[in-house]
Order: sequence, then C-alpha cells, then structure tokens
Amino acid sequence: MISKQISLAIEEIVQVLLAEAGQPRPDKLGIIAGHPASLEHGDYSINIAMQLAKILKKPPLVIANTIKDKLLSHTQIQPWFQQIEVAAPGFINLYLNWEKWVATPFSTLSLSDQSHSKVIIEHTSINPNKSAHIGHLRNSCIGDTLTRMLKRTGHQVEVHNYIDDLGNQLADTVVGILHTPSNEQAYSRFGDFCWDVYSQVNHAYKENPDLQNERAVVLHQLEQGNSNLAWVGLLVAERIVKEHLEEMKPFNIQYDVLVWESSIVREGFWSHAFELLKTTAIFQQETEGKLTGCWVLKQPGDKDDSDGPGHADYQADKVLIRSNGLLTYTAKDIAYHLWKFGVLGKEFRYKKFADRLWSTDPTGVKRPIGKADMVINIIDHRQEYPQAMVKQALLALGFEQQANQLRHVSYGVVSLSPDTAAGLGVDISAGRHSYPMSGRQGIGIKVAVLLDQMEQIIDAKRSRKAGLSSRAIAAAAIRYYLLRFNLLTEVVFDLDQATEVSGNTGVYLLYSYARSCSILDKALEESNAKSQAEAAAHREPIDYSKLDIQEYKLMRHLAYWPETLQTAAKELTPNTLCSYVYELATMFNHFYAVCPILKAEEPKKGFRLWLTERFKDTLHDALGILGLPAPKRM
Repeated sequence: MISKQISLAIEEIVQVLLAEAGQPRPDKLGIIAGHPASLEHGDYSINIAMQLAKILKKPPLVIANTIKDKLLSHTQIQPWFQQIEVAAPGFINLYLNWEKWVATPFSTLSLSDQSHSKVIIEHTSINPNKSAHIGHLRNSCIGDTLTRMLKRTGHQVEVHNYIDDLGNQLADTVVGILHTPSNEQAYSRFGDFCWDVYSQVNHAYKENPDLQNERAVVLHQLEQGNSNLAWVGLLVAERIVKEHLEEMKPFNIQYDVLVWESSIVREGFWSHAFELLKTTAIFQQETEGKLTGCWVLKQPGDKDDSDGPGHADYQADKVLIRSNGLLTYTAKDIAYHLWKFGVLGKEFRYKKFADRLWSTDPTGVKRPIGKADMVINIIDHRQEYPQAMVKQALLALGFEQQANQLRHVSYGVVSLSPDTAAGLGVDISAGRHSYPMSGRQGIGIKVAVLLDQMEQIIDAKRSRKAGLSSRAIAAAAIRYYLLRFNLLTEVVFDLDQATEVSGNTGVYLLYSYARSCSILDKALEESNAKSQAEAAAHREPIDYSKLDIQEYKLMRHLAYWPETLQTAAKELTPNTLCSYVYELATMFNHFYAVCPILKAEEPKKGFRLWLTERFKDTLHDALGILGLPAPKRM
C-alpha cells in the first residue's frame, strides 16, 4: 500500500533527524500522507516538516528539503514516484510514477499489512418481541459492513447476535398476549402481530398500572426457566428471532452465533462473574439510600443518591443486581464480555439454529467460538454509559489489555421526517424537524414493509426488467442509504428521499458498475481479445503527462482505494467507503461522458479500456464490502 510505504519511510527519516538533534519523538507527531486537493500539488503531500520546526529549531523549508533528499534515495519510495518537490511553507509533495502503478496488478496494490487477529463483532441484537424496524436495520447494516471491512483487511471475524430473551420488552409482549383483548386482525407474520400487542400492552399499563405487576412475574419466570410462562416466552422469542433472520437476508446480513441471554444466567456465567466482581473494590451492595439492597459498580465521587440530570439512567446503568434480585442488562453484559475475551473460565455449548448459524444451548456441542483479541459492539449512542460500565468492570478485574480492545461503535438513531411521520398517523403539529420511532406507541417503519414499498417504486421506474431483480435493487438502495451518513448523525428517514434512484444512492452505484461491464463486453466482442489486461501488454506506451484531466482524476482516485479501505477499517467508519465510492462512480461517469472509449484511437483506446477495467475491479471490491450486489446488467 503506497501511503503506508510513505509513512514508514518518513518515520525512519524522522527518527534519524530526531536522534541527530538529541530529541525524543513526540507522542502526538502525525505522519499522514494526505491527498492534495489541487492536482498541481502532487498525488500525496506530507506536512511533517512544519511539525518538526520547533523541535529541531530549523525552518520548515530546510527540514522539508532534507527529508526530500532522503526520500529520493529511499529504496522503497524511489520506484513509486517520478518527482518529489518541496513547497512553502514546508510541504513535501510526491508525484506518482504512473507507469509503475498501471503495471502493478490490482490484487498486489490492495492490502499487504494484514493482521490476522480475531475480532468478535456484536450487532443487530434486537429485542425478540416484535418485527424489526429501520432503526434496527441501520445497526445491522453498519455491523455487517464492519465485518466485511475487517475480513477484507485480514482479520478473523466472528459475528454475534445477542438475544435478550430475559428482558422487559419480551416480558411486555408475553403479558400483552396473555392479558390484553384478543386481536382478530389477520397477520401474515407473527412479529407484526406482536408489534401491535406490544403497543397495546403499553397503553394498557397506563390505564391499569397494576398490570405492570404481571411484567415482574413474567421476568422472574423467564429468568428461572422451565415454568409455563418461561416456555411461552421462549416460543415467542424463537419465532421472532427466526423472522428477524429472514428480514435480514435480503440485505445480505448473516451471523455466526446467536448468544441467548438466558444461557448466560442459567449456565452460571453470571454467577461466576459475580464471584469475580466481589473481589474488587468497586462492586458493593448498597446499605442505604434509594439503592438499598442493590449490587452496584461504585463510581469515583459517588456520595449519595441525590437527584441530578439523567440521574435515573445513571443509577440504572451502574446497578447490576436490583434489590428484588433481578439482574440488569449490564450485569449479564459484563459476564458476556468476560467470556468474549476468553477470561471467564467457562464455555458455552452450541446447537445448529439454521444453516451455518450456531446458537448457545446447554445440550449442544463444544465449538471453537469466542476468545477474541478485539471486541466491537455496534450499539446506538444512548448505550454509551452501560458500555463504559462493562469496560470499568474489565479494568477492575485486572483485564486492562481486554478493556483497551473493547470498542463501542456508536451511531445516531433513526427518526422520521415530518412527512413520513404524518403518513404513519403521527401528530406533527409541534412542527419538529424529526419525530422519534416508538415501539411502545407502535410508531415506526418495519423493515419488511419498507422493502416491499421500495421494490414497487424501483419496479415502476425500470424500463427494462433484465438483470438484477427489483427487490435486490431495492434492498441495495436501502442498505446504502443507511450506511452513507456519518455514524453519529441522526438519520431523519424520509420515505421519498430514501426511494430516490439518482444522486448519491445505491442504485447510482449499481448502474455505474453495470455501465463499465457493458463497455468492456462490447470491447471484447469487437476485438475478440481474451481480456483487456492481455491487450494492455501489447499496446503502445502512454505519455501520462498528457492525459485528459478526467482520465487523470479517475486514475488518481483509483490509486487511493487501498488506503481508503485501510483507514475506514481502522476507524470503523463505513461512511468513509460510501463517500469514496460515490466520488469514484461520479468520476467514472464524467470520464465516460467526455472521453470516448470504444471510438477512441490507439493508444488512447487501450488505455481507456484498461482504466475502465481497473474501475470495474475497484468498484466490485467496494460494493462487496458495502454488502451491495455487482450486477453486469440492470
């Protein structure tokens, strides 16, 4: 990877310069091979000389020229660059040797510094009490794309879907099924029936607060297992989980393991974690105040239970065992994470739940699952404090390395635009810019409903129906829509905007890929050549200094693909790939519009066909990582 080679070479040179000056290397020294906005400033630019000026007590231009001279003789750098220049006030600008880059196979340019560490990614993890909505789907799309990114960059990845079958939401649905009036409406899916039941029981709680006592009874029975209520809860949860898995299939989302919360409790995982935590100074049982009888993780500065901003949530998140003996979600999550890292001293057994999908089960078999080097949890930003409690528990138990390798990928929630909310019957008289979805009120857009609507819109807009099905295109469009936003952005979901097929959309990317395939197929028919790569070996040399601007811009952007992928994988940001790939498709379409390909004269024709094939290979790679299809025809 070219940018990596630049950074390593600069690091070597900087170490020498610092050693000569008798200076230590500053911790915050940033060696980044940037991409200049202006083409005249080269293909990569380094600003390290400005950072070193105060340390070395020399002008940035002097330092930059010293580094430039050393780069020109560096064995790893010299072949890749035809020119290296210094520009005021101390930038080092590098110009790629395009002849070498073009001659290097795509696979060789991709990624070379692969780590092979094991990563557990937990995503989706929907409460098994009703159909999935688009907020859940954003979580799943982010998690699945991170999985693909990390696999592509050399990691061993294991995907977990955590099933909270002991939680309040499942208990509410069970209470609703047993204690609310029968709903005679016809439903095609059990999850849709439960969607309405869940909403109905939450309305019933307001009218009859005593009904909430039934929830406490169900929670106790679910945790203990084997009773009539526990079996009802299990049957509801299993049926809903199967439907959730089916809902994710059109979006190419799959899992390796289902981890059931009940397994953590009933197989002694929490009991073992409880004994470990009791040996720490921060895990104590409260003897006074509002949390009397609760086992909590004590926080620095804890004095009393006085009220304050967000205090109720703060209390709930640090409480691991309530005064009535019920475990909180955070308690079970701590035990789960000790197991994820292989430091709990206990193991699950597993049964097949579906094809290539294992599920925790006490009657199952042993499997080489767990024992991660890194754990990544995709959970929305509202869960930041509970995630911090898990990390705090790991640190308190002496597992500092594991705590440092626990990553919470936070993301903004999905809400509804005023128009979309109004279409669902929501009162929008408050004039807000967005309206939250609420399972308790039955407000939201179900994944299956959205996919059906999007399929109809796509089908109505297609003049030809060959190639990819409208449903596959619809799923790709929805997935890309949920990925392209910055992770912490609140996605204000607008049905009309989400179903657009032009601009920065998944449909635009698929059409761009299909266009490149069509061009190359036509060229193959005309020339009868076996491949453009073979033809490239016999074409006349290209003067890269005389390329059309669109040719150069496209080629330059293609060169940045490996490092863009590496950065996105390191920073865990799928939207970085979306930005890159949309810009790439736009550049290709501009290139196609102004640079004749099939009608060009040699050697331009051969080069432009090669450039089209490199675009196709790069976009194919990117689409696969984003979880989108790569159709030859649309």
